[in-house]
Amino acid sequence: MNARQNGVAMVEFALTLPLLLLLTMITTEFGRAIYQYNTIVKSVRSAARYLSIQTPNSALIADPAAIAAATNLVVYGTPSGTGTPLVPGLTVSNVPTPTWQTTGSMPLINTVTIKVSGYTFKPLVTGVFGTVFGNITFHDISATMRCPS
Repeated sequence: MNARQNGVAMVEFALTLPLLLLLTMITTEFGRAIYQYNTIVKSVRSAARYLSIQTPNSALIADPAAIAAATNLVVYGTPSGTGTPLVPGLTVSNVPTPTWQTTGSMPLINTVTIKVSGYTFKPLVTGVFGTVFGNITFHDISATMRCPS
């Protein structure tokens, strides 16, 4: 081996290490964002399913206890609202009041919609080597399900 090439591999590694770390951090944070988004989607779907079995009154408004239980189901994963939020930073204020709609005439179909608004994903690492990872605000995440008539 030529004496002039001693340490070349270490220098090349030192030059590529920042890029590899940057790519690793971007991939990790993007994966965390997708995971949190998917968790919210599943919890909203569960809450819509929970409310879909509740029979609304004539004004298409459900029992306030059922709405509170569905909101807790979105945020905490349980109707009782105990424990830590499923996703860091998700609060009951991110869950507006669910809405009921009717469509059609024969047959009349009742639906319920619940959503999460204004949730912001905050990365664990705010930046690597001068590259800033900003917060990501998700668009409204909603689920609509059919209710009993």
